[in-house]
Amino acid sequence: MKKFINIFLLTALFCANITFAQTKRALMIGISDYGYVGQPDTWTNIHGANDVNLLYPTLKNKGFVVTKICDKAATAKRIRSEFKKLISSCKLGDFVYIHFSGHGQPYEDLDGDEEDGWDESIIPYDAQIKYVKGKYEGKNHITDDELYKYYQNLRKSVGPKGFIFVVIDGCHAGSSYMGEEDNVDESTMRGTNKAFTINNKNYQPRLNTKSCFRISKKEGLANIILIQACRSYQSNYEIKENGQYYGPLSFYLNKVLTSSNSIFDINIILKVKQMMNQDSRLVRQNMVYETSIQ
Repeated sequence: MKKFINIFLLTALFCANITFAQTKRALMIGISDYGYVGQPDTWTNIHGANDVNLLYPTLKNKGFVVTKICDKAATAKRIRSEFKKLISSCKLGDFVYIHFSGHGQPYEDLDGDEEDGWDESIIPYDAQIKYVKGKYEGKNHITDDELYKYYQNLRKSVGPKGFIFVVIDGCHAGSSYMGEEDNVDESTMRGTNKAFTINNKNYQPRLNTKSCFRISKKEGLANIILIQACRSYQSNYEIKENGQYYGPLSFYLNKVLTSSNSIFDINIILKVKQMMNQDSRLVRQNMVYETSIQ
């Protein structure tokens, strides 16, 4: 009888471990080539794919199952499809890493949920920089409203024992002095101060100097950390290391992850923030993060 009970307990424990086994999943998006051909009102090419290629082996070494999409493969349709696949494939207890390196742009708020009247958006390969009625009306921009829905669904999918970590190494807006400096290399600057506006609104950024924002922790949802390379009104400047350009957030995140047995938590954020603050090339930008961890 005792032997039977021991076998039963071991079997139950084994089944429980299967049920709540953690799978590490990553969706990485990086765009360097936006198809820029030197025409006005088009996106410049940058070096977003370098970030993904830098972090890819690091995540693989840490046991992540990685989906990587770069350059012309990173269309709005593909990005949306991969988010939906990720949400449907996640199980309770999974760890999810989301990464985007590319351009960002302020986008006119159409549903009135933004105090300053502007959403933030990431720019897929096929999103155009300017609204043109009847030709391009913003369908390929992915706004923070849309991203929020993906994040919430992921938090539900992995549950309270899971975890979501999001990295945005772009800028959703641009600084007020972009285009006014003679010595700025546009190919190393992510984002634009030209807002995407349907009603020809004048873009006025909200100057919020906070470094940390709280996300509500609701019952049944996973904790989430989201870090961005700069404040919403700032530009994100790439840095050159070993002959290659990288987003600073990606570069220093990879440095922290490879220099120790660090895991994705608040301590990681603080280490990366410290490194970026000590880099004299980044004096015009400030890393920010949002977290549900109290």
